Amino acid sequence: MSQHIWLVVETLRGVVSEISYTMLAAGRELADGLGGRLTALLLGYNTQELAATLGAADSVTYVDHAALADFTPDAYQRTIAGMINEDPPRAVLIGHTSMGMDVACSVGIQLGVPLITSCRRIRVEDGTPRYVSVTCGGKVMVEGEIPGPTCLVTMVPGGYKPEAGRREGAPDPSTWLRTKVYRLAPPTELNDLRVSLQRYVEPEAGDVDITRESILVSVGRGIQQQDNLKLAEALAAALGGAVSASRPIVDKGWLPTSRLVGKSGKAVKPRLYLALGISGAPEHMEGVPDCETLIAINTDERAPIFDAARYGAVADVLKLMPVLTEKIKQAKSG
Repeated sequence: MSQHIWLVVETLRGVVSEISYTMLAAGRELADGLGGRLTALLLGYNTQELAATLGAADSVTYVDHAALADFTPDAYQRTIAGMINEDPPRAVLIGHTSMGMDVACSVGIQLGVPLITSCRRIRVEDGTPRYVSVTCGGKVMVEGEIPGPTCLVTMVPGGYKPEAGRREGAPDPSTWLRTKVYRLAPPTELNDLRVSLQRYVEPEAGDVDITRESILVSVGRGIQQQDNLKLAEALAAALGGAVSASRPIVDKGWLPTSRLVGKSGKAVKPRLYLALGISGAPEHMEGVPDCETLIAINTDERAPIFDAARYGAVADVLKLMPVLTEKIKQAKSG
């Protein structure tokens, strides 16, 4: 049985996504524990230079084809399934994202291999690879052995810092001390795809670009009513930041999609992220892996958000927000 680990690098418009570095950190730990090699699968077209950002891997297999210039499920599925079929690894890590799940499920069915979803952590115990996944909206943690001989694993953010998967240095094929890059053609035909990308449609600009804010006061179900947004807005104003939100708030129409943080919204990197009444579901946590300081406030002491927070408090956000706002105003005026 192979002990080598692969990960599928996720890119969007020529940029490597944050989840790819999370997977590099997880894959590095798993490969080292099993004594295998870590290979990053980079799919694209004239984008080999992106391999220079994947230095945590032992090697990069770059598959170059015009059909892989932009993500389409058909092209990725055929390419990845073909590569696994030719040289099955022990595990293949794929981002638990809209792109990743499009690929992972179909590849698993096509090859008849098991699929573990929403994986947060990976470790090796007595030579056996094990996983920790989240389910039930992040309220339940599931542990188990990664089945063999080959298994697909979708990774969620939060268990590893993306910085741990970043290493400087351009690939150098002459030595194993630095990443080798192998350029390949797809192992299967890609000229009869059912779906192709025609163009990108940019979303309308919102009133606030939350990706540029250094302080975010982010609200979830815990604020209970739309009128209570005023409390969050007052707190954000006192801090000199902006208000953002988790999916339930946007779904209710209380805030526009431009304020949405998470998998279906935006990834943010503020110095301070104040999570108020947010449980910490994987879809939300995908948007906050690079927050410098995350402070969580929730009435549920078992909320998953506390696992990712640097500081946390079990409290009623509706009672706490006015107190915090007043204390901040007093501190500024003093």
